[in-house]
Amino acid sequence: MSTADEEVLAAAEEFAEELRSAQQESSQFEFNSLLLRCNDAITAEIGVDYGDVCDTDDCG
Repeated sequence: MSTADEEVLAAAEEFAEELRSAQQESSQFEFNSLLLRCNDAITAEIGVDYGDVCDTDDCG
């Protein structure tokens, strides 16, 4: 794995941990709203519709 790949993976793992913390500290409504905003930001940043790629019901 390249250094860039390792950096992306590390950032994704950190992001996942932050989402887990937010889920524990938020109401379901607040957390769902946060997920939608994150999906929009991911789509804007990388040009891939994250919601189409990973349905939140199927991805852990």
